[in-house]
Amino acid sequence: MPQLSYDPRGAFLADTGISRQDLADLAPQLEQVRHDIAVVDPQLCVSGETPPEKQPLDAAFLEYPERLLNDYGSRRDSSELGQILSKAAELREQVDRVVVLGIGGSYMGARAMMEACCPPYFNELSRADRAGWPRMYFEGNNVDNDAVQGLLHLLDRGAPAKSIDQRWALVVISKSGGTLETAAAFRQFLNALHSSCEGDAEQTNRLLAPITGEGGKLHQMCTEMGVDDCLYVPDGVGGRFSVLTPVGLLPAALLGLDIVAMLTGAVSMNDHFRTADAGENIPLRYAAVSQLFSERNVTLRVLATWSKALESVGLWYDQLLAESLGKQGKGPTPITTVNTRDLHSRAQQHQQGAFDKLITNLVVEEVRTDPLPIGDIPWRQDGLQPLADRTCPELMAAALQGVNEALLNDRRPTTNLVLPRIDESTVGELFQMLMIATVAEGRLLGVNPYGQPGVELYKTNMNRILGRD
Repeated sequence: MPQLSYDPRGAFLADTGISRQDLADLAPQLEQVRHDIAVVDPQLCVSGETPPEKQPLDAAFLEYPERLLNDYGSRRDSSELGQILSKAAELREQVDRVVVLGIGGSYMGARAMMEACCPPYFNELSRADRAGWPRMYFEGNNVDNDAVQGLLHLLDRGAPAKSIDQRWALVVISKSGGTLETAAAFRQFLNALHSSCEGDAEQTNRLLAPITGEGGKLHQMCTEMGVDDCLYVPDGVGGRFSVLTPVGLLPAALLGLDIVAMLTGAVSMNDHFRTADAGENIPLRYAAVSQLFSERNVTLRVLATWSKALESVGLWYDQLLAESLGKQGKGPTPITTVNTRDLHSRAQQHQQGAFDKLITNLVVEEVRTDPLPIGDIPWRQDGLQPLADRTCPELMAAALQGVNEALLNDRRPTTNLVLPRIDESTVGELFQMLMIATVAEGRLLGVNPYGQPGVELYKTNMNRILGRD
């Protein structure tokens, strides 16, 4: 059974919401959608005989966690997962910083894993407090001159590294190798890495970890450089569905995260999706509620995260939802907020603005550290003395209950997606659940959840403007 849960009761509203009967009426469609996702699509991926209406079909993400774990169980160190763990351990012994280059799905999942599962301010901790795992920085996701220069400055602009504290490694993620932002950053940071290795090509290659597609431009370049330990984006997995492939798993392993537990969480969600009745099936119920509100012209999808650690998970989901469903004049606009922070900037609109929002609270039940009380001080003008013994988790719980009551009072639909805690297993469940639910919603909506033709057009135009074929 999965550890996370989904409660849509706050969406059952007479005039502005949906009913339990609406959900029940969707059951036959949901069963068909499940059969397509769990049975038909994986078979089509294997056979290569995808019908035109389903092209492209990047459905291999579903079974990939099982494949990795099964292979690891039988071949251990020589398996793909074994190679990921080996590369992470090797770099840990050599460097104190890692730069991850990638854009969109090639970096957003890894960043979400870092912020969710690592301690806050991880990069500011001493090497001892990080248990020897390197600090991590993300670039190649923009062409912001000052941001790139700032990170190069932090890395001492490629000055020769004389100790592990000065040495850094480069992870570059691009399936094709042709995405301009990442390709340009790769040149800039590869030059700096080469300089930091004092021109030693062999050492440069040891500190370079490409994750790419076989035969693409990046693969060809790394082969010519003599890099012989590339990791690969699996066939049949699109960028925004690649978080639980080497794309997300190598950066996670470099941070010392338990990627086996993360994959095990994803497998648990797969088992639940394949076997649970539609009425109890978390991804299907989530997709069904979302689709019912889309039919009612509720166009804004707010993911209200009740932990700062989950903000980047929300941003990853924004991309997943926007690129998967924003087609043919359809699809919701996703928005991520962090509460209680954003209650002071968005709550007014959400509670009394247009009736165009479905709010999903992403809630964490247990904190990872000891509950911190407000505390006592000699000065009492703030009026908080009666609450001196109350803790941050108690304040957060009161805020969540208060907001939901206020939204209900104004007939605003809400649902709760609840994690018992934040760890690798629950985060793996969450990633897999949201990917499955997004594909299911796309099928209900009548759009292909795979591919991103609009993004491809911007790339073509950008290259044309720059005079690049």
